[in-house]
Amino acid sequence: DAPLDLAGTLAALPEDRPVLVDCLTLWLTNHMLAEHDFELECRRLAEVLSRPRGPWFVVSNEVGQGIVPDNALARRFRDAAGRLNQQVAAVADMVLLMVAGLPLKVK
Repeated sequence: DAPLDLAGTLAALPEDRPVLVDCLTLWLTNHMLAEHDFELECRRLAEVLSRPRGPWFVVSNEVGQGIVPDNALARRFRDAAGRLNQQVAAVADMVLLMVAGLPLKVK
């Protein structure tokens, strides 16, 4: 359980241990509501996830496929979640999008 320091928690785990991160958007919400520099934290997390090690399984939500949110905080969250998902996908070996319980391979 790492509501804020996910990068530090993951970096401290043994390299041969499989890891499930569930979920990135909740972690992002924690940082935004705490008014942290969430963009820096997202970069730190992507850097840790890019390191060679045992398997990572990272769960996130795709929040950018709906209507444009009507308030500034929700729009900021939608955009930040999209950037975070892009950063994590860039360092991932495989990316799956789950739709109606079906995995669609993106990468």
